Formats: sequence, structure tokens, C-alpha cells
Amino acid sequence: MSDLIHDLTDKTFAGAIAQGITVVDFWAPWCAPCRELAPVTELLAAELKGQATFTKLNVDDFTPLSEEYDVLSMPSLLVFKEGQLVDRIVGSMPLEQLRTRISRSL
Repeated sequence: MSDLIHDLTDKTFAGAIAQGITVVDFWAPWCAPCRELAPVTELLAAELKGQATFTKLNVDDFTPLSEEYDVLSMPSLLVFKEGQLVDRIVGSMPLEQLRTRISRSL
């Protein structure tokens, strides 16, 4: 895990999304598309450092949170601005497309 992407828990989730732009990667270790997306989010976390915070939440460990946010497919990237959900990106996508989607929320 990189220093740029932080693991969330049910106890740290609310605080993590409360301020600024936070991208939460709802993922699972057994999810192949999630593993494909990981290096892409690493690159974006480095590019957008200071503009957005990138985090990960393991849905197997924190199922109630994934249910609360209606995460039915993975990977799902939820973008929060000041604690409010502003975008939902479902599935793996190329770097350029993901950069464009996340940049809309900045």
C-alpha cells in the first residue's frame, strides 16, 4: 500500500470524507478488476496530491458501509466533497477516463 492511499475502517470513514475531495475505492482482495484499477488510482493519488485524498475500503471487512452506499459492483469509486457524495464510478477504466471523471469534482 502506498503512502498516498489510506485504508479506511468503519471508525475512520466519516472523518475521512468530511473535508475536501475524497475518493473512496470500495474493493475486495478477490476482485480482479479491483487489482487492475489499483495502479491507476496510485498514479492519480500522486498526480492529484493536495487536491484530492485517495482511500480504500475493503467491502468484505466493512459490509455495512458498502450497503449504506449501495455498492453492488466492484470496483466502485465514490467521490465525496465536504462529506457529500458527488460522483460514483463503477468498474475499472483507463487512466485518462478516470482522471477526467475525478477532475470534474475538483
